[in-house]
Amino acid sequence: MRTGQTGGGRVATARIDARYHLDASTSAVCCPSVQGMTDSARLRPATVHDLPGVYRVCLQTGLSGRDATGTYADPDLLGHVYVGPYVLFPDAVALVIADGRGVAGYCVGVPDTAAFEEWCEREWWPTLREQHPVEAPPARATPADLALVRRIHRPATTDAGLVAAYPAHLHIDLLPRLQGQGWGRRVMDRLLGRLAEKGASAVHLGVAEDNPGAHAFYERLGFTEVGRGDEERTYVRRLPA
Repeated sequence: MRTGQTGGGRVATARIDARYHLDASTSAVCCPSVQGMTDSARLRPATVHDLPGVYRVCLQTGLSGRDATGTYADPDLLGHVYVGPYVLFPDAVALVIADGRGVAGYCVGVPDTAAFEEWCEREWWPTLREQHPVEAPPARATPADLALVRRIHRPATTDAGLVAAYPAHLHIDLLPRLQGQGWGRRVMDRLLGRLAEKGASAVHLGVAEDNPGAHAFYERLGFTEVGRGDEERTYVRRLPA
């Protein structure tokens, strides 16, 4: 499922220090183990130590829920854009689902999209721009790599009208071994509740046009489609006061 292989220490490209406090108020939720898992899956707040795991999940779900490993020469680029900053942004809600094999899913969101985009411009993108210059891409870079590097240098700004009406936004990705067990609804309910507690009145998200399963999932959760482009649909939902 996507609405958006790391190794070594390459994921920590922005400064990670005591200024970045994650939301630790979300209690863990466990689910009985199922065949193929060595331990029970557990929903808990993300920490900086989860960055390799969430980057891996992001890559392995990066083609509208399918594995994008063969699409990118640099396995970290998707994570740099779609999940890394959400783990470090001070006001984010970042949740992971982990089992005996490691992180198998995440759901991340921010209550104030405009504030998040300002923070990224100030704290997240500058280091990445130094590491990934547009003018001198590596010889092995794929077209997908180059597209994400361009996005790092010229990130899109969310439509002001959409942000005014639906200020929060989120991303969720689950590996296949978690799907069909109710984890998607469980983690979404938890994240939406936390966004509401942080003062968000409504939330928006984008879904790839070629991901009909995700369209149906969000509609079951009460989201309404409000826009459709060539590659993406926009869904929104009000949050409880």
